[in-house]
Amino acid sequence: MRQHHRTLRLLGSLLLIAAGASLTGAAPAPAASATAIPLDRVVPAPASAQPGGSPYRITRATHIRVDASRETRRVGEYLAGILRPSTGYRLPVTTHGAGGIQLRLKKGPFGAEGYRLDSGREGVVITAAEPAGLFHGVQTLRQLLPAAVEKDSVQPGPWLVAGGTIKDRPRYAWRGAMLDVSRHFFDVGEVKRYIDQLALYKFNKLHLHLSDDQGWRLAIDSWPRLATYGGSTEVGGGPGGHYTKDDYREIVRYAASRHLEVVPEIDMPGHTNAALASYAELNCDGVAPPLYTGTEVGFSSLCVGKDITYDFVDDVVRELAALTPGRYLHIGGDEAHSTPHEDYVAFMERAQRIVAKYGKTVVGWHQLTGASPAKGALAQYWGLDGTSAEEKAQVAAAARNGTGLILSPADRVYLDMKYDANTPLGLSWAGYVEVRRSYDWDPGTYLPGVPQSAVRGVEAPLWSETLENSEHIEFMAFPRAAGVAELGWSPAGTHDWEDYRVRLAAQAPRWEALGIGFHRSPQVPWPAE
Repeated sequence: MRQHHRTLRLLGSLLLIAAGASLTGAAPAPAASATAIPLDRVVPAPASAQPGGSPYRITRATHIRVDASRETRRVGEYLAGILRPSTGYRLPVTTHGAGGIQLRLKKGPFGAEGYRLDSGREGVVITAAEPAGLFHGVQTLRQLLPAAVEKDSVQPGPWLVAGGTIKDRPRYAWRGAMLDVSRHFFDVGEVKRYIDQLALYKFNKLHLHLSDDQGWRLAIDSWPRLATYGGSTEVGGGPGGHYTKDDYREIVRYAASRHLEVVPEIDMPGHTNAALASYAELNCDGVAPPLYTGTEVGFSSLCVGKDITYDFVDDVVRELAALTPGRYLHIGGDEAHSTPHEDYVAFMERAQRIVAKYGKTVVGWHQLTGASPAKGALAQYWGLDGTSAEEKAQVAAAARNGTGLILSPADRVYLDMKYDANTPLGLSWAGYVEVRRSYDWDPGTYLPGVPQSAVRGVEAPLWSETLENSEHIEFMAFPRAAGVAELGWSPAGTHDWEDYRVRLAAQAPRWEALGIGFHRSPQVPWPAE
């Protein structure tokens, strides 16, 4: 399954366009019993869904109508690329006419990512203030169509969209997924595949964990051995790999085309063995350790007292910031057990200044709150329900002092945790995390003493000690990633496990059509295979 589904879809779209009139008659008329998917069956749950009126049927006469803006046309072409292979229709994207599927940018109460979807006999209209809102509205439209719309070959249809109105906007501005490409390396195609899967559920941040003890994954011109030597292996001793700068630019570009912002992470001062092995001078004793392919943590540290350490940090941050158009740069900061606390505080202070120097906002794991978070910095909480009250209080104090929080509790949303004792992949140090556990909590009230205004959103990390390919990623991410997406997007008032599990079950045929191999949790009433 290392085939890239969307690439095949694009080729299919081009073939269908070239075939043109030869597709006439490809889709038969709908059966009399055909019914549309209800508006409120979407994941994440919309803020408001009001059914009413006749459904709209996509036919060979349907056009996708856009306004004159380049951004709207891009969303229209993306939608056409989804619909053409399975419907067999040409679905021209045009600025003329009325009816069909219309995408409109218009000022209104949508926010940066919200949208309104109106459907009736004459057509579907998606309206938003920004292109991201239109894109998210298109994801909702996908889920209102039969799952077969995701396939690469012509399907019989019918292609009905239920009548009514959806008004929708996200609860949180940060709805992230982290992919660890350091423990095991994932190539550009595999990352793109995951991006497409995340986009369906309205994620808007892709956090890439680019460095760790086991591998350095991005070419840095001023320190070339980081990638060529430090990136030459992975957990278990495989060949590893790294991204060239052009590779990384392509990931950033592709993510942006799906309205995800890439947040790169260089973990420091710990989790740095790949860097220490690449350059002896970064070690306090001047001796480079061997490359590391195990899974233990907490043994490595940059030499805080050496000036060259900060030359290194400055060079890496400068080059990474130049490649990254997004606002944020993640500097790690977790499990620095080999760094004395005083050194840790001093290092993080200097590292944060360097990030600010290059115009980026710091994100760090929540251990950053044990130092002095810079103004505007975000702390990513990865503790457990059972984390000590003292540690939680430290995070809460920082939040009350202005530090924004991203919630990633490991025993809730770490996607690498096993579902149960029989799960063939993953780890269990944070316990088993079944689908209900990953969904059934409220980010706004999770940490005591944290004002709800300090919670910027949620993020689902996927660490890769045991994961080697896209099949592994998908089995661990789905179905849990969909629930994290709902926690980040949907109003708290829509949060209901019994309702969610039914909506989640209905995603199974869509995942199967997309070639996503997911975990069939016994907690979810999946359709019969």
